[in-house]
Amino acid sequence: MSLTAKLNGTVALITGASSGIGESTARELAAHGATVVLVARRVDRLDALANEIRASGAKALAIGADVTQRPAAEGTVQRTVDEFGRLDVLVNNAGVMLLGPILDAPMEEWERMVQLNLLGLLYCAKAALPHLLEAAEREPRRTSDLVNVSSVAGRQVRLGSGVYNATKHAVGAFSESLRQEVTGRHVRVSLIEPGAVDTELAGHNRPEIREGLANRFADMKRLEAHDIADAVAYIVTRPRHVAINEILIRPTEQQQ
Repeated sequence: MSLTAKLNGTVALITGASSGIGESTARELAAHGATVVLVARRVDRLDALANEIRASGAKALAIGADVTQRPAAEGTVQRTVDEFGRLDVLVNNAGVMLLGPILDAPMEEWERMVQLNLLGLLYCAKAALPHLLEAAEREPRRTSDLVNVSSVAGRQVRLGSGVYNATKHAVGAFSESLRQEVTGRHVRVSLIEPGAVDTELAGHNRPEIREGLANRFADMKRLEAHDIADAVAYIVTRPRHVAINEILIRPTEQQQ
């Protein structure tokens, strides 16, 4: 099967698609033949990306939505199915990383991480599951994929990352439990845990935190968004009998 045909006839929904890993993943899955649904809050960026993907010959739909709001998450999935008749792949990529000591952390940062990294992911997964189960019984693949983008922070606990660590560990636990529940029905649940990636993620932190992160990774060649998108594409293009449960991917120079 050619590169551009592996996902022909399938529909993939990617959250956090307005930049970074989500944006790159949308391009990658479209290049493999998937119809892609792009979800994020920054509609102008989504529209530009959708136009670019359509110009390449693939189908794309941009949906501006805040997946931390359950009706918005559910509505996004329903609109996808209404528009294209199915949902084969969900990439839960939307997330935020707000670091710093626990003692003086603004509670609003904790709430934002729990709402997006965990609740938003749960809302999308729950809404998508009936459609993924249905797609797993249909051609062309007779399997479907739910990919949760976590972090090395879901495995490695570090000082100054307490609540971020907590949300990402929760994603890992949820993913494995769900995998056991639905894998017998050919819904493959996969977890990706990137290390340091050169995206906008660190830019949401307070200035002193950003400075510390910049110093920490100053001499390191970080991963690029495409490196993670490539891993997502690898997961969802495996044969029906192959499930990639977990990928931990770090820059070569990153020790922890």
